Amino acid sequence: MIKHIKHHLTTPLLMGYAAGTLPEAFNLVVATHISLCDDCRAAQAEFDAIGGETMLDAGSVAMSDDALTATLAKIAQGDAEAVRPQRNGPYPAPLAVYMTDTSKWRKIGGGVSQMLLHTGDRASVRLLKIPAGTAVPDHGHRGTELTLVLQGAFTDAHDRFAVGDIEVANEDMHHMPIAEMGDDCICLSATDAPLAFHGLLPRIAGRIMGI
Repeated sequence: MIKHIKHHLTTPLLMGYAAGTLPEAFNLVVATHISLCDDCRAAQAEFDAIGGETMLDAGSVAMSDDALTATLAKIAQGDAEAVRPQRNGPYPAPLAVYMTDTSKWRKIGGGVSQMLLHTGDRASVRLLKIPAGTAVPDHGHRGTELTLVLQGAFTDAHDRFAVGDIEVANEDMHHMPIAEMGDDCICLSATDAPLAFHGLLPRIAGRIMGI
């Protein structure tokens, strides 16, 4: 695990993850952070335990006569030889399973590259590779953006974010992240609405790239 993580998941995100109410893209960022952070993993276990107690107190629910048979059949269809994904360089195991042979880095301007990952349609998620010393154009948010640092670090007007740190941005936040010198900054970023870039060219590029 990574020590000295400074920026953690919020309580609503942990509760949403435990309850299964987050978009798949957000679930991926949350799961990836939890795999790196002892504190958030412990907090998540508490929310899971609370959810389990709530289910026990909810009473029984009628099930079809073939429910057990159908469940066992689905289990039998699983691949017994499947290998659990392992950390691949800066990419933790929960993320590695989303990185398929068709996942490719693509330039989006200013030296920045992105790799789109396929999830549900309630939100989108991508890997961003920002060259050291490069700034992401100044922007605001029309929704929520989760940004998890996997390699390098970036700073903005609010703080510094290094490996394992997660920044949670909403409609009230405007910033211009700048990758620190050293390693290129690689982030996992999920959004549930397009970013609000302030410059004309970044706005055009954002629409083209779906950011």
